Amino acid sequence: MGKIRSRTGIVVVSAVVGSLILAACGGGGGDASGGASGAASGAASGAASAAASAAAGPQKGGTIYILSNAEQLQTLDPQVIYTGEDLAFLGATIMRSLTTYQMSPDNNEGTTLVPDMATDTGTATNGGKTWSFTLKDGIKWEDGQPVTCADVAYGVSRTFATDIIAGGPTYALVYLDIPSAEDGSSQYKGPYSGEGQALFDKAVTCDGNTITFNLNQPVPDFSYAVTLGFGAVRKDADTGADYANKPLSNGPYKIQSYQTGKGGKLVLVRNDQWDPATDSWRQALPDTWEYDFGLDESAIDQRMIASSGNDEFALSLGLTTASLPIVFDDPAYESRRIDAFDPYTRYVAIDTQKIPNEKCRQAIGVAIDREALRTIAGGKYAGDFADGLIKPNIGVDYAPTGLWDGLLGQPVPPTGDAEFAKKLIAEAGDCPTTITLDYAQSADADKAAAVWVDSMAKAGITLKPNPIEPGQYYGIVFDPEKAHELMGAGWGPDWPNASTVIPPLTTLNGGFDLSRWDDKDWNAQVKAAQTELDRATQATMWQELNTAAAQKMLVIPTRFGRDQRMAGTNVGPVYSWPAYGSWPYAAMGVTG
Repeated sequence: MGKIRSRTGIVVVSAVVGSLILAACGGGGGDASGGASGAASGAASGAASAAASAAAGPQKGGTIYILSNAEQLQTLDPQVIYTGEDLAFLGATIMRSLTTYQMSPDNNEGTTLVPDMATDTGTATNGGKTWSFTLKDGIKWEDGQPVTCADVAYGVSRTFATDIIAGGPTYALVYLDIPSAEDGSSQYKGPYSGEGQALFDKAVTCDGNTITFNLNQPVPDFSYAVTLGFGAVRKDADTGADYANKPLSNGPYKIQSYQTGKGGKLVLVRNDQWDPATDSWRQALPDTWEYDFGLDESAIDQRMIASSGNDEFALSLGLTTASLPIVFDDPAYESRRIDAFDPYTRYVAIDTQKIPNEKCRQAIGVAIDREALRTIAGGKYAGDFADGLIKPNIGVDYAPTGLWDGLLGQPVPPTGDAEFAKKLIAEAGDCPTTITLDYAQSADADKAAAVWVDSMAKAGITLKPNPIEPGQYYGIVFDPEKAHELMGAGWGPDWPNASTVIPPLTTLNGGFDLSRWDDKDWNAQVKAAQTELDRATQATMWQELNTAAAQKMLVIPTRFGRDQRMAGTNVGPVYSWPAYGSWPYAAMGVTG
């Protein structure tokens, strides 16, 4: 899930997360009278209905509507889907994977891996370098043909056709034991050209219903990786890049129609070839799913608040800032609102090549007024104060680092501690007195930059804000010659394992090490954690590395983001599924 957009704007901006963070991206609301009127109407007409419906529970039948300001889903291609919201929705309806996550609101249960198309969560041999999965019997495509091992292998092979199938997860490219060409690309170029096909056929093999992946290194969490980009595609149904518009379904629903743009819709109806005997995960309760595109965000809020007509059976993907007090200050909406952690950690990276002294980095972190930054980002709705790179809702890999509670020698209040910062600077002896903050410019980002200027000034540091046009941000901060000491960023894990957090953010080969931290012993510790096969031991190793990264102040963690959204009075269950920070689509139904 990777990079994010934030309310403050002092974060890397990316379209990668799409609808997953509409609450963070959204702005603008109705006028005061419209907001108040909608709230009153919703409270009057919806509270009793919502309570009665919740008690009844979701039933089979009916239609659930999803109201979106986006004009389409990013993609329907199983090799390209890479946003949490889309993975959750499409995975619940038209696309099955070898494994998936348990359906539960609990952080631990909701990130627990369970079988989907496979009979179990995979078998590792050869020290974790070989993984095998056996498909269940009876899984079919919407046209009645069986889903085979060859279909899974072919789907995975499409990932290598990067000139045609681009923009999705690359774990197949990274992990499969296929040699690289001189330019660093894979020697296998995908199924359309066929170049290097024998190399792929050696790395991915089929024996009846069992598919085996031969890897280039031990990957103890590979059973999680197969939830991303490893979906089945039947060769004779593949239309290349156009497959993203109407893929063949192997889930409980199929596409009836798909029209993008304002007023467009994606309509899913039941797939009569889906056999519930092969699928204990999807409840498949609604008869129809309707995704409505291109709607005004404030209008969505008012419709959700009022919850009348079809909107009684609707879901929103976020709430505008203006609507948050209306929805969360009124107990009438308690049964159909969500305020939960999203998957993302917001932080400011410190270039350790430019500021190599640990105490100097600590001084910067100690000085910043994190409370003021959170206020600008939306206050209590923006999230909780972060204490490291790993977020609590990842599951077992999180443990409190104590960063602000004494890890650095004494507690640090949310408003910062200029005197403690000055003490650290004095102890370091060689800290820079002038530093620059790179950030993607927006109105709120400029306000946050002003907080940085003020906080650093109190500690005796001159900070220069460097606003960057968002579209150029990456090209600058990833160039050591152009980037400065501090850079706004954010990150979310690709699956519930800190192997998708600590390595990418703290090692130069990880892909997103804005801190430019490169330490031989550190790299060895990270590699050891990546290849540790005992999950409990691995979790402890990630916890220790997260604490060490916090103490070294490789980044200044500011917020663990939150997500707010709303359901209609007659749809449920209403909770945030922690695996993807989404609605629990696979369990949802009409409740009245």
